Amino acid sequence: MRKLLMIKYAPEIFLKGLNKGSFERKLKNNIKNALYGEEFEYIEDTGRWFIFALDLDPVIEKVKRVFGVAEVCVVTELESDFDKICEEALKQVVESGEETFKIETNRANKSFPRDSMQVCVKVGAYVLNNTSDIKVDIHNPKCRLNVEIRNNAYVYSKRIKAVGGMPYETNGSTLLLLSGGIDSPVAGYLMGRRGVKLSAVYYHSHPYTSERAKDKVKELARLLKGYTGHLRLYIVPFTDIQMQIIEKCPEKELTIIMRRFMASVASSLAAKFKIDSLTTGESIGQVASQTMEGLIVSSDAADIPVFRPLIATDKEDIITIAKQIGTFETSILPYEDCCTIFVPKHPKTKPRLDLIKNSEAKLDVEKLINEAVENVEIIDI
Repeated sequence: MRKLLMIKYAPEIFLKGLNKGSFERKLKNNIKNALYGEEFEYIEDTGRWFIFALDLDPVIEKVKRVFGVAEVCVVTELESDFDKICEEALKQVVESGEETFKIETNRANKSFPRDSMQVCVKVGAYVLNNTSDIKVDIHNPKCRLNVEIRNNAYVYSKRIKAVGGMPYETNGSTLLLLSGGIDSPVAGYLMGRRGVKLSAVYYHSHPYTSERAKDKVKELARLLKGYTGHLRLYIVPFTDIQMQIIEKCPEKELTIIMRRFMASVASSLAAKFKIDSLTTGESIGQVASQTMEGLIVSSDAADIPVFRPLIATDKEDIITIAKQIGTFETSILPYEDCCTIFVPKHPKTKPRLDLIKNSEAKLDVEKLINEAVENVEIIDI
């Protein structure tokens, strides 16, 4: 008898048909990579995945952050002996301290002498006969006890919700425009959760943005790395571009032209490093540059797809996710990024693409983009 961690992966993976095996293999590798440095044993039993470790707590914390893992359960492994199953079930129901319970059985081993319904009835009866103040509630039980019968038997009631989603690096790649704010880390997390490999780019305007602002973004990248396993951060020198825009373009167009340069630089980086797409944390209508017209004009500067997973999400919902994934407290540190320092008093909210391009014609756009890409700082988190 020993304690194991049982891993349940996202139901979507079951629907992948002939590709299911490749998704499972990738997820297994991602779990093993997440547990690098831990002493553990990986076990399979009739389609279920288990991990044994002398200390399960750090294993749980790491595995539940692996994209594709829907739930982890702390189980007691037993021989497929009915008496031992009954004794362990009684023990766990009593230890739960709850007044009501329900037994649920998954019988993958069809040679076991009782079917699933018989196991539920018999184990439930054993618990009732050996307790005096616990009742069965099949609709809304306080303790939901599971019995899984495979080559061995597994009894558990402790379930821990994991991040879910699809296995990381199974669905292309994206370059996240990572500011120091609340939104962009959440957008990156959501893309990673769909299996998209994540890299990030940050635009640094020294000396107008401090080293503390850069450190803040590095910390946000490190927090995202806790879910992805690794993350490359590109830090782009952006001061010259912003100074040129301020000097030669109308003030009210500053923000939208700056965002077009961000999209262009990111597209060039993506082409150089073979990244498929861009991702931003924009939400329609949230700020002046994120009107429908503004988003259309800024997207025009990118020559690869731009994904906006937060596009129809309220700020409060974004904050809720940021708190759940652990980026919120870092995001609200008061170190300004290049987007917040040079904000015009009356920004253009409904820009026209032809007029914006006329303003950009005053700049040597290609030279500015090439210089920014050539001088990028690369950090592997």
